[in-house]
Order: sequence, then structure tokens, then C-alpha cells
Amino acid sequence: MTDLFNMLATYLHDVFVIKFDGWVILGFVAQGFFTMRFVVQWIASERARKSVIPVAFWFFSIGGGILLLVYALYRRDPVFIAGQAFGLLVYFRNLYFIIVTGRQSSAKE
Repeated sequence: MTDLFNMLATYLHDVFVIKFDGWVILGFVAQGFFTMRFVVQWIASERARKSVIPVAFWFFSIGGGILLLVYALYRRDPVFIAGQAFGLLVYFRNLYFIIVTGRQSSAKE
């Protein structure tokens, strides 16, 4: 059991201390954007007493998506790169629809 604890402590020290750099900070900031988009959506839905996706959700999605794409490009992770690049297309497209129509349909239902 002590060996397992030591292995876990060594792993966590390596991941969160030794490998901690500016890129990890960027990754945490990007993840913070994604967390905030859900907080914004949750608060808006609670206030409306129905499911609502506010415009701020898409701005946080774009901010987090761009930062995570930069992070993924630096880490050279093809799965992460493809996922974030596709997500950005969806986020920008939704924001485009909101701008063109001048309103958000899910908020009006």
C-alpha cells in the first residue's frame, strides 16, 4: 500500500509541479472559459425556469476553444486539435446565426 501511495505521490508531483509551466497555465485558463460557459447557461436557465443558451455561452465557448486549440497545437495532440477545431466551427456558426437573426431562438421558445 505504501508503494502505491508513493507511486501516486510521484506521479502527481511530476504532473502538477515538475511539468507546470506557462502552457499548463494557458490550459487551465482555457478550461476556466469552458467552465464559465456552463455556469452562465445554468444561471440563465434557472432564471428563465427553462433551458436557455445565452450569447455569453458562445463567447466563452470561442474563448476556451481558441485557447485549448493553441494548447493542443503546442502539445501536438491530433485528437485534441481535431476536436477543438471542429468545436470552434460550431461555436462561430451559432454566433453567426445569432448575429444574423438578431436574437436567440432557444431563449424565445
